Amino acid sequence: MPFEQLNVQEEIKKRKSTSKEFEQLWEDSREEYRLIGEMICIRKKEKMTQSQLAELTGSRQQVISRIEKRENSPSLRIFCNILQALGYELQIVKRQC
Repeated sequence: MPFEQLNVQEEIKKRKSTSKEFEQLWEDSREEYRLIGEMICIRKKEKMTQSQLAELTGSRQQVISRIEKRENSPSLRIFCNILQALGYELQIVKRQC
């Protein structure tokens, strides 16, 4: 059976328009991906390996790797520990409307 071509962006757009639940889940995941992406950029900017970061946080390198590959979502505590080890902190700021 041949593979069917799928336009992922169109499929996401279609599902978002037909399901409010999907739309909310999609938007929630985008923010998580953005934050993890920023964490990865900071780690690389600081020239720190996953192993070094894991040692500073008391985790294993595999834990950091799985978070960066988005295989596991970190708890807020773990995410804040990672940021702290990188010399950063998480802040909550009111959005500008």
